[in-house]
Amino acid sequence: MNKLDDKYFMDLALKEAEKALNNDEVPVGAVITSIGGNVISSAFNTVESDISCIMHAEINAILAAQKKLHNWRLDECSLYVTLEPCIMCCGAILLSRIGRVVYGAADPKGGVSSSILSGKIELTGGIMDEESSMLLKSFFKSKRENIRYNKSADEDGS
Repeated sequence: MNKLDDKYFMDLALKEAEKALNNDEVPVGAVITSIGGNVISSAFNTVESDISCIMHAEINAILAAQKKLHNWRLDECSLYVTLEPCIMCCGAILLSRIGRVVYGAADPKGGVSSSILSGKIELTGGIMDEESSMLLKSFFKSKRENIRYNKSADEDGS
């Protein structure tokens, strides 16, 4: 894949992240493609709606791709995700044998892809990182402002 393809598929992952945002979920989206560049699955975080800490965008996309392909092995597939994968998602990526991961924003707090995936699969980071970061920052800023607003309303007796 070239950089233009990476941007195209990352843009699709960002559209999934926007769906998460519209559902009051952490805005992370993921897309899995075949070696030929066909979209196999796309998904977003559903942690809150599924009441499950494991329903990250990557997990949802992997499950959907495996179901669609009737195969748990995704070794000729690429995963595009708007945020660097966490340790749980890296484990699922390795176990499902995904051949390539492309992510947008780095996650200094929870991202571990380079330490776990490097040398095992092809890894590319920073594709459309500004757009990915902006979605995440605006989401968490909104959450903090909402907490402050609710806290001050409670103090005022409202």
